[in-house]
Amino acid sequence: MTIKVNRQLNEGPKIQKEQDIVTKMIRIYCKKKHHHKGLCNECQDLNDYALKRLAYCKFGEVKTACAKCPIHCYKPEYRQRIKGVMRFSGPWMLLYHPIESIRHIPLPNKLRK
Repeated sequence: MTIKVNRQLNEGPKIQKEQDIVTKMIRIYCKKKHHHKGLCNECQDLNDYALKRLAYCKFGEVKTACAKCPIHCYKPEYRQRIKGVMRFSGPWMLLYHPIESIRHIPLPNKLRK
């Protein structure tokens, strides 16, 4: 018997932006590493998992970067995979999506508006 917990789905602009960025990073990774124009099955699985985790993030619109989060909601296997994707794709984001990559860089609180 499984008990299902009803959780609120996060669809705010910050979550949508995070989902967009993670999808772009996974696409870059798949294109460069697996030589696919779209997403291979392995990368599609990771993308679906990441989008689901973001959609059900308990912090919603006030979330921090996942690496700084006190709760690691990714399963260890997926966490290692997404870390590899981000480490590889981060520098490429400057080339493929320069504006978004600059906006994604965290700023110290004293530099924010």
